Order: sequence, then C-alpha cells, then structure tokens
Amino acid sequence: MADTDNVLEVRDLVKHFPVTQGILFKKTIGQVKAVDGVSFDLRRGETLGIVGESGCGKSTLAQVLMRLEKPTSGSASFNGRDIFKMQGGELRKLRRNIQIVLQDPYTSLNPRMTVGDIVGEPYEIHPEVAPKGERRKKVQDLLDVVGLNPEHIHRYPHQFSGGQRQRIGIARALALRPEVIICDEPVSALDVSIQAQVMNLLGDLQTEFGLSYVFIAHDLSVVRHLSDRVGVMYLGKMVELGTEEQIYEHPTHPYTQALLSAVPVPDPSLRGRREVIRLTGDVPSPVNPPSGCRFRTRCWKAQDICAEESPLLEIRLPEPGAAHPSACHFAEEKPHVVV
Repeated sequence: MADTDNVLEVRDLVKHFPVTQGILFKKTIGQVKAVDGVSFDLRRGETLGIVGESGCGKSTLAQVLMRLEKPTSGSASFNGRDIFKMQGGELRKLRRNIQIVLQDPYTSLNPRMTVGDIVGEPYEIHPEVAPKGERRKKVQDLLDVVGLNPEHIHRYPHQFSGGQRQRIGIARALALRPEVIICDEPVSALDVSIQAQVMNLLGDLQTEFGLSYVFIAHDLSVVRHLSDRVGVMYLGKMVELGTEEQIYEHPTHPYTQALLSAVPVPDPSLRGRREVIRLTGDVPSPVNPPSGCRFRTRCWKAQDICAEESPLLEIRLPEPGAAHPSACHFAEEKPHVVV
C-alpha cells in the first residue's frame, strides 16, 4: 500500500472511440472524444462527485477506471500502482478492491439467477475470499447490511422493487470488501423517496466499511448530499473541481453556474435570490468539439481567446472560497447560490 492519502490518482486520462465508415473495409473517419484529459485524486474515505450533462463522458470514465474499456492515453494508479499495467494476479486483486454499482437495477441483475447467487457470485470468482461453507452466511449478512430480508436469498430479481434491486447491487459490490466503489448514477432510475433511502444507505456503509466513492450523477442536489468534493465535466473535460462548499457556494466556471441555476429551489421565498441562467444552443458533438474552450459556443463570457486557447484547470481566483481549480479564462465567483 502506498504511503499516501490518495487511494486513486488519475492523470490526463483520455478515451477516444473511432468513428468508422464502410461495411467490409472499414475506414476510420473520426474520433468520439468521450474523455479527453481528465485528472483528479480520490482520497481515502472520501466521496468525489462527478457531475455533468448526459453525454459528457462520466460513464465512460467509470468504465475505463474499471478496465472495462482500454484508455487511449493517460494513467490511473490505485494505491500507487498503475491500473493499466496490471496483469494476472495483480489485476484480480484490483478487481476485488474496486467495484461498481450500475445505473439501472432492472438490467444490471441477471433475471435467471436468485438473489443469493447474484450476491454470492463474487465468491465463485474469488474463492479465496470466503470458503464454500461460509458463503451462504456471508450472503445473508450482506443482505441484512443493505436492509433486505436475509431469508429472501432464493427469490429472483423480478420479485423485488427498484429500490430493493439497487440494494442487491450494492450488496454484490460489497461482497469482496473493496476499498473503492464507483457509483454510476445509482439512484437516477429510482423514485425520489427511494433515492433518499439509497443515498442514506451509501453514507452509512461508507462509515461502517471505510469506503471511498466516485459518485457519478447528473443531479447536483443528489451529489451534494453525499460528496466531499465535486468535479464538473463538460464534453469530456473536467471544467471545475473543488470541495462541496466551493462548488455549490462559490462556483467560478460559467457552466457550473448555469447548472446550479437550473436546480429547483423548494422554498418560494428564496427563488428570487438567484439569477437564472439559460444556455443557448445545443451541446457540440464530441466527434468535432469546438476549438479552445469547449463551452465557448454556449458561454455568455466567450471572447476571441476562448476559441484560440484551451484553458487549463487551475486556481484562478485567490479569494477565500473561490480558490479552487477552474478551466475558464474569465473565471469569476458567483456566490450565494441557493440549492
């Protein structure tokens, strides 16, 4: 184990998908730049929220970190060891230590398997974790931990509600006692009341098992509930990164400010305290993103330099609260955002 507070370190991660033409003789005519130079650290025991519009590269980032997709370039290290260079036994150990909770509880569980088989499958793949005679008890304990009846191990996924199915997915992710769990929009397919239950469960499990989360979502209010730090992605790039308070109370990037202005405010008396920002135009294609700053085609602050030079993700404002990395040539604090 590396002598550092960071359990996961990602540097300049890139994932491009080729765009081909033709049937027999396929010719590459372009690249979908799904993830294009993303860097961040995940500290032990913390939750890093990743937010952004659909199509910005959040789920692709998760798949690359899980080694379900090969990166085009860049690096990611777990406890100081390069994830993308791991092979054999070392890769098997990585699989145990980094798990994922998928978005849709209706399709992420095998309908032909019982709940006991689903939650216990990690023990079949990693038999060294639990002897055969102890697996049933471990599965029942996991179901109990996530708030399900341990006696329901012989039921099938269709016999559970959406929230219960997501709890089954969480139990499966916990089976190998990982250090990191990547939550890829784990509550977006659930009712609002069930979302709160699952979020509270994830918070309790983090405290109990000392977990680190990469929590991916497009709902900023959901991310704020659980996250210690938040990264904002737009069209494959990280445009702002800071603590929960910095992002929600002192956003400096125009895209972050626009996202926050779109979050509904339950209290009518507070709605007038916030400027509503309405973005014009559509999100550009990741096959042919704009030159320079990718947000410039929808940004009200855009000037000539925005088309010529891609802004670096760096601290641009020294003021307390606003002193966090932001990728904007004209970063400006917009405080007192009510969410």
